[in-house]
Amino acid sequence: MQRGIFDPSHDDFRATCREFFERDCVPYVDEWERAGQVSREAWRAAGKQGLLAWEAPEEYGGLGLVDFRFNAVLIEEFWATGTVGIGLGLQNEILLPYLLDLTTPEQKARWLPGFVAGELIGAIAISEPGAGSDVRAVRTSARRDGDHYVINGSKTFISNGLLADLVLVVCRTSEMDGHRGLSLIVVESGTEGFTRGRQLDKIGQHSQDTAELSFVDVRVPVENLIGTEDRGFYHLMANLPRERLGIALQAAGAAERAFALTTQYAGDREAFGRPVGTFQANRHALAEIRIKLDVLRAYLDRCILAVNAGDLTAEEAAGAKWWATETQWEIVDRCLQMHGGYGYVNEYEIARIWRDSRVSRIYGGTNEVMKEIVGRSLGFADPVATA
Repeated sequence: MQRGIFDPSHDDFRATCREFFERDCVPYVDEWERAGQVSREAWRAAGKQGLLAWEAPEEYGGLGLVDFRFNAVLIEEFWATGTVGIGLGLQNEILLPYLLDLTTPEQKARWLPGFVAGELIGAIAISEPGAGSDVRAVRTSARRDGDHYVINGSKTFISNGLLADLVLVVCRTSEMDGHRGLSLIVVESGTEGFTRGRQLDKIGQHSQDTAELSFVDVRVPVENLIGTEDRGFYHLMANLPRERLGIALQAAGAAERAFALTTQYAGDREAFGRPVGTFQANRHALAEIRIKLDVLRAYLDRCILAVNAGDLTAEEAAGAKWWATETQWEIVDRCLQMHGGYGYVNEYEIARIWRDSRVSRIYGGTNEVMKEIVGRSLGFADPVATA
C-alpha cells in the first residue's frame, strides 16, 4: 500500500539512515550481540550523520527540525537493514523532549551539544525492583541538603545502563504519596556513589545493554533538577504518548523485517519438490500478514501526523502501543513457524527477531496497563483502585 505522509526530504533522510546502518552497524551485529552492547564509535558516527537530536536548536548542534516523520524513517530503516542494539530511539523519542522542554539555558548548553554529537549517551531510570509500570510506587529518594540533592535507591531494567553518561533519575523529593512528590534529576557518569550493577541476562535484545543502577548518598547539584520539583510525574505523563508511539513504530518495523525474511525464505526453501510458499496454508498466512501490516501502517501513519499536530492523546498512544506490539508478536511468531526447524536456530535472523520482540509487550508500560488506560478513558475506572 502506497503511503502518502512523506515528502522528498524524508526520502533523502531515509537514504542517509540506510547508508549509516549498513555501513556502521550491520557489519558489527554479531560482535555487538556477543559483547552485550554496541560500540561508542557507532554512536559518534550517528552524531556525525545527523541522526541524533536533530530537533535541538542549531546553536547546540541540531537542526531545530521538529517533525516526527523523521523519527519514523529512522526506526523503519533500523529494522529494514537488520541492525541491532543501538538505542537511537531512546535518545530521540524518549530523552530528548526532557532536555529540550524542561531544561534551563545553562543545562542545554551543558548537555545538548554532546547529546547531538553522540558523545553523551543518555538513559532514563524509572523502574525499580518493586515498581515496574507503577511509577507512583517509586521509592528512590532525593533529599535536599543545601545546594545539593542526596540520592539513595536502586533502579533496574535500565536501557543504556552501562553506556550512559547522563541518567535521568526519577526520584521522590517529598513525603507525599502516589504520583505526587516525584522529581527528575540528572546524575552524570562518575558521580561518587553512583554505580552500575550487573548487566541483565535477557531473553533477547542481547546487544542492548540493560543494567541495574545503584545510588548510595549520591550528591548532585540542584542545578541538575529537570523541570519543576515534585512535578516529575506530570513531566513523565506529558512525554509518554511520544514514547509509546516510538515503541509501536519499532514493533511495526520488526514485523515488516520478519515478513521480508519469511517471503524470501518461502520462495527459496523447497519441500516435496516445490517452494514452501506455494502451499496454500503458507500462501494464505503470508497474504494475511501482508494485509495486517498494511492496516498497521495506515494506523500508525495517522498517529505520526497526530504527534506532529500535537493532538495524539495518551489513550490513543496506549492503544497504538497495544495494537502494534500484539500484532508484531502474532506476525513474528507465525513467520518463525514458517521457517520450520531453522526458525529455532539462533544463526537465523528470524530467531533473533522473535527473541527480541517479546519485550515489546512489557516495556513502556505493559500491554495490560495500556488496556487499562484506554478502559478508564471510556469511563470505567476500577472503583477499588480509585477509592
